[in-house]
Amino acid sequence: MAVAAFVLLPMLLVVVMSFGEGTSLRFPPSAFTLDSYAAYVTRPDWMQPTLNSFVIALASAAITLLVTTPAAFAFALFDFPGKRLVRLMIMMPLMVPFIVMALAYFFFFGRTGLLNTMTGVVIAHACLSVPIVFLIQSANLKSFDWTLMRASASCGAGPLTSFRHVALPLLRPSFLVAGLFAFITSFDETVIALFISGRAASTLPRRMFESVRQESDPVVAVVSTLLFVVVVVAALAVAWRQSRKQ
Repeated sequence: MAVAAFVLLPMLLVVVMSFGEGTSLRFPPSAFTLDSYAAYVTRPDWMQPTLNSFVIALASAAITLLVTTPAAFAFALFDFPGKRLVRLMIMMPLMVPFIVMALAYFFFFGRTGLLNTMTGVVIAHACLSVPIVFLIQSANLKSFDWTLMRASASCGAGPLTSFRHVALPLLRPSFLVAGLFAFITSFDETVIALFISGRAASTLPRRMFESVRQESDPVVAVVSTLLFVVVVVAALAVAWRQSRKQ
């Protein structure tokens, strides 16, 4: 209970501040109002980064799944020269500090014309998500019963038909989990976005960071509260679903 209180207390303070009156963050609030919530949904400087973050996260999750799914199947089914080295290279984004990756992307995208663009942020976030998604998919493929695919092939089904009707229904939960992790990784990323997103492709975490550093806009407490509520609702939904299964 003490650990839970230590973790949740700062978030509860932010929730209280989100209802405060004034033009800056203050605790305790002098009065309670919904003005900050109204400002969040009506101000383009907050809504546009929010929309950008959703678009970037969805695009990066889709690209990550398209890249890592064939790779995970190749690692699960085949042995080839340099397999360990390739796996190490896939895991590199987990080993390199984000600030180093941000500098690398800044200079590389500056030369390729992708700096300060949505495309550049999507590519960077997809690369960041690759090792996480690859690990999730590889772990699930290790426990997959490949005799089902061979049985399907013995009945005359081609590789794509076997994958679509046999493997995909069984592996769909792992794909969804992997895609969710890729989405969260992109949506929550701040350091790389600060270096390469720019004003035109600003993300919500970047906007929150700038708000706290430059102006202490109370809307940042509103965004934090909404994200906290989404996480709590999702956790309760999962717990309720698990209890229904039991």
